[in-house]
Amino acid sequence: MRLVIQSRTTGSFLAPNNEDGQPEWVMLLSEAATLGDVETCVQLIEDHVEPFYRPALVDLDDLYGKSRHE
Repeated sequence: MRLVIQSRTTGSFLAPNNEDGQPEWVMLLSEAATLGDVETCVQLIEDHVEPFYRPALVDLDDLYGKSRHE
């Protein structure tokens, strides 16, 4: 499972900052932090995301699998 956290408000993705590693919002999916489990995502959201961003988990493997069969 490859998960990314996306803001439903802005469309941006959560990624580690290059300078200090703290999460920040970026516009490119290629810069997003890919995470392997839901628990880590939930903890990251609880610790670093304001409700305004309306975070959503996106399973990249699920998206890829669906697009291959359509």
